[in-house]
Amino acid sequence: MGDEGLRRTPLEQVHRDLGAKLGSFGGWLMPIEYEGVLAEHRAVRQRVGLFDLSHLGKVDVLGPGAFEALQGLLTNDLRRVQVGRAQYHHLLNEGGGVEEDLLVYRLDEERWFVVPNAANTEKVVRALREALDPAAVVEHDRCFLGVQGPRSLEVVGSLWPEAVNLAYLGCALVARAGREVILARTGYTGERGYEIFADAGLAFELWERLSEAGVPFQLEPCGLGARDVLRLEMGYPLYGQDLLPDRTSLEAGMGWVVSFDKGDFRGRAALVRQGEEGLRSRLRGLVTAERRHIPRAHQPVLAGDEVVGEVTSGTFSPVLGAGIALAYLSPADAFEPGTRVEIDIRGRRAPATVVRTPFVDRSPRED
Repeated sequence: MGDEGLRRTPLEQVHRDLGAKLGSFGGWLMPIEYEGVLAEHRAVRQRVGLFDLSHLGKVDVLGPGAFEALQGLLTNDLRRVQVGRAQYHHLLNEGGGVEEDLLVYRLDEERWFVVPNAANTEKVVRALREALDPAAVVEHDRCFLGVQGPRSLEVVGSLWPEAVNLAYLGCALVARAGREVILARTGYTGERGYEIFADAGLAFELWERLSEAGVPFQLEPCGLGARDVLRLEMGYPLYGQDLLPDRTSLEAGMGWVVSFDKGDFRGRAALVRQGEEGLRSRLRGLVTAERRHIPRAHQPVLAGDEVVGEVTSGTFSPVLGAGIALAYLSPADAFEPGTRVEIDIRGRRAPATVVRTPFVDRSPRED
């Protein structure tokens, strides 16, 4: 199957000119890597990287009923979100399984901005339009750029001095060429970073200006391959691999994203019941004993001769110099940090240790 039917980013030709390897992701043709995953990973951890993330959803939710609709659909408590702030959420099914994870930005008193995963945008929009007047849920043709890494403030601040005032999970409405831009201090890498949402017609100019501003800091264009390694080093889950419709927020170890005291929301009763009855499994971090052992999704995890789980995400961590993985292990309370297990990697048993995440010592909150 070729690239027919895949959606295109407004920066496709830029990526081709840069020699990017393009591939399918979430129904889009996106840059997977440029110079290589390791070089791009290093740029973000040590300097700064520029990502095209235009495949992700970009949905405005407007009007006086927006708060109630979002509050009833999502797990976290939007009462805690002031204008100019963002909050992470899960969207559950009635069984408590995770149908989506997303960020919600509050741009004004009655204006919310929702960013779902590419493959789930239609699902999220449909759920919102069922809960609201459909006209209150608007998708705009926007580009989405990410600037991530220790030097990201210098790069973004050269275009928008307001960036210096943004705390972690902060957002602001700024402008470029007379058009609105949403600027947020958010990201998926574990480093300080900024995410930029703008009219698709501004995509080329913004990419060029940010690239120029990054020259003194050796900014590198980065693809989704490096982003996946960066997020996994932080233990950040990926929907469709680590977050699934038949796994709950509690099993994913993400009870912090669920606010039981805010009132009812979809899936709440199932989570309450699971909390009372106990978890069947729990998402855990694993580190391999040898750097040559690199875990991959769907590989069995064993304790002795018993299969106790399956890898959901796995890769080589350049920071640790070892293989890392997330895996649902059962029973939930049997695999505390320090427990030894084995991963079946292509028929060979690779020793690994259960660890707490994040795997690496990073914090996007640091100034």
